[in-house]
Amino acid sequence: MAEKPRSMVLGVVAAAVFAGLGRMVIQKIKADRAAREHHVTAPLDKETRAKISDALRTPGKQRH
Repeated sequence: MAEKPRSMVLGVVAAAVFAGLGRMVIQKIKADRAAREHHVTAPLDKETRAKISDALRTPGKQRH
């Protein structure tokens, strides 16, 4: 009798984990589609990457 409840709990936990992972995957797909439709992300050129990198390395520096 002790084996049956433990195996049922394991199944419920596995189902909950699987459902959670599935939900995360669906949210990621929806976010990617929304970003693609609204052109949120764009490829950055070397100059823009250098400016961002410099700004992140020196946060106290004021930009003019």
